[in-house]
Amino acid sequence: MRLAFILFDDMTTLDFSGFHNAVTWLKKRGIVENMTWDYCAAAEEITDDRGMRVKADLVLPNLGDYDVVFIPGGMGTRRLVGDASFIEWLRTAEGAEYKASVCTGAVLLGAAGLLAGKRATTNPNAIELLVPYCDTAVKERYVRDGTIFTGGGITASVDLGLFFIESIWGEAVAADIQQTMDYPYFKRLT
Repeated sequence: MRLAFILFDDMTTLDFSGFHNAVTWLKKRGIVENMTWDYCAAAEEITDDRGMRVKADLVLPNLGDYDVVFIPGGMGTRRLVGDASFIEWLRTAEGAEYKASVCTGAVLLGAAGLLAGKRATTNPNAIELLVPYCDTAVKERYVRDGTIFTGGGITASVDLGLFFIESIWGEAVAADIQQTMDYPYFKRLT
């Protein structure tokens, strides 16, 4: 399984790191041994919304070559939604089996046309930004619509990661990783 983690200037790192930490435990615990991931961006280095610099592994790879494409949120999404070349790059994710986002990363998924006819969520304070891009925008902690997974605001990233794991690998695997992460707050929908 190949994962692409999208990075961009002014992203919120906690949006990124919660999902990243949960899902990459699948490899660290030997549950998905063939899992690999790349940090992908439109530039060799990005700066998050707190000033932390992060190096990308790949610049503008074809996202359709991945099984999972994950997009975090942050104030940078407001600028990128109007960046035609960035949105065109995100459209290459159409061929990826799973697409996931946290917070306003959903707005970027939507701007790329990947939420058309879908039910999705984002940060409750930014729900109006998502409305034009999906069938139904809801204020929920996490949402699955087919192979699209979206999470609410910032800390929902951990919950979305565990929900993604539970949806694909089952409740026992998610519970194991939840315990490993010492995260008692995940509320199962089932």
